[in-house]
Amino acid sequence: MSKNTLLLSPHARLLLEKRYLKKDASGNPVELPEDMFRRIARNTASVDLLYNKKADTTLLEEQFYEIMASLLFLPNSPALMNTGRNLQQLLACFVLPVEDSIESIFETVKQAALIHKSGGGTGFSFSRIRPKHDIVNTSCGLASGPLSFMKVFNEATETINLGGFRRGANMAVLQVNHPDILDFINAKHSEGVLTNFNISVGITDAFMQAVEKEESFPLINPRTNIIEKTINAKDLFKHIVHSAWKNGEPGVLFIDTINAANPTPVIGKMEGTNPCGEQPLIPYEACVLGSIDVSKMAKLRTGNYELDWNNFEETIHLAVHFLDNIIDGSSYPLPQIERVTKGNRKIGLGIMGFADLLIKLGIPYNSEDAIQFTDKLLSFFSRKANEASCKLASERGVFPNYQESIYAKTNTVKYRNATRTTIAPTGTISIIADCSSGIEPLFAVAYKQQVLVEEGLFKIHPFFEEISKKRGIHTKKLLEDIKRKGSIQNITYIPDDIKRVFITARDVSAEFHVKIQAACQKHIDNAVSKTINLPKESTVEDVEKIFLLAYKSGCKGITIYRDKSRMSQVLSEECA
Repeated sequence: MSKNTLLLSPHARLLLEKRYLKKDASGNPVELPEDMFRRIARNTASVDLLYNKKADTTLLEEQFYEIMASLLFLPNSPALMNTGRNLQQLLACFVLPVEDSIESIFETVKQAALIHKSGGGTGFSFSRIRPKHDIVNTSCGLASGPLSFMKVFNEATETINLGGFRRGANMAVLQVNHPDILDFINAKHSEGVLTNFNISVGITDAFMQAVEKEESFPLINPRTNIIEKTINAKDLFKHIVHSAWKNGEPGVLFIDTINAANPTPVIGKMEGTNPCGEQPLIPYEACVLGSIDVSKMAKLRTGNYELDWNNFEETIHLAVHFLDNIIDGSSYPLPQIERVTKGNRKIGLGIMGFADLLIKLGIPYNSEDAIQFTDKLLSFFSRKANEASCKLASERGVFPNYQESIYAKTNTVKYRNATRTTIAPTGTISIIADCSSGIEPLFAVAYKQQVLVEEGLFKIHPFFEEISKKRGIHTKKLLEDIKRKGSIQNITYIPDDIKRVFITARDVSAEFHVKIQAACQKHIDNAVSKTINLPKESTVEDVEKIFLLAYKSGCKGITIYRDKSRMSQVLSEECA
């Protein structure tokens, strides 16, 4: 692909210039996007020489360059930013342990700072920290509890953010049976508190059973393992639900569901995830992510779009190879992280552009046809990612911890990577690829994106713009009406066949949001990042139904966001 044929939207070019491209001392870019992709392709392809000194890295470099420059596949942001540069820290997701001692807590603060400095995001379980007012034997004083230390982590992250090229982000998890769980649930009720954290409650099967039966539920001191008090499970669940309705947090992680799919339970228990919840990891583990834009797999044939399954398969195989190489090509902020990460060699290949693909294929997002297509698409995706990992294992060997994994019990499938697939939110890389994010529906047909520039950037869906021009309805009035309403369903002069496929998040019922997530999760090794975007008028009861359905449907976690429930939000339908 020549430099003149690289197709990037104005939004993508602005994002790359501000955040990704090499800069001089004055902050001016010293490379083009084409140079960035070339730098990444060359560096990542060179890893093959570790396994075969005669490897044709020139050919592989061209293949890696092609899938990135054509925006079919993009790796996570640290790989785009750091590959072939001084940092060379290329992984996005980290989980660090937090033990119940001052020494351990502040050691983890330091470790998190090193990760944030390199562009990674961190997750922590604060469940081992003793509750507030518990005894501190060494000083005969009283403990301050997990929340006080979360504030320390938050401030450390903020300090790193002042000098970093990418904002550090954290996920805090607290087990539902921790005595301080109510304080944790309420921790972000005031806006501007713990701004560098997402928070999630680690919900167990035992808790959900107690909720269903409306039984009492024990809160256990993690220091003594003694029941400190009991609480009505249904009341606690309603408290979680109400808080999520009020301002979108906490999310929930179904921690037993997550650990039931842990490929290396002997090596460690899953206790936390990366900041967006899609990557459960054991302590000191990291993972590299990347996503394929499935909308670009749709090709026009005799006037209609069809999925090019062969191109999809080839891209999956190349992407798995790319991500496996990243594990060897990356520098690591800590030796413990390198040891665990290379022991399991987890990768998280996902998809983006899903809503765009459905539009091209004429499938409404909120339909049973969409559920059936999701199952077909993700089944193929997962199968081909597994095949690619097995192929690498035949050439390079299985991941080092294979004999201690669940796969060794049957010894029938030999993977190079303990996990292969993840559905990430793809917030910034979907802007670069100019596609819908992750598996989300369109937020709106037109919206203002509050990134890059303070006043936000207006964006109208390109396929809608194309169709509306072809149908002769692309007028100033149309744009004004869309800016004002976001959804097009109540704009009377737009033809019904267009309304049918241009479905936005607020047009999708909560049930269908969860159905799509569950249909994906069935085929995904790690987890699925999906925000259930709800209209402002949604009720607490709506949120409760979502959480219960997500649990019963096999989801590993769920996050909801009710429109306008916070003063600041990344996407806004009010674009006028």
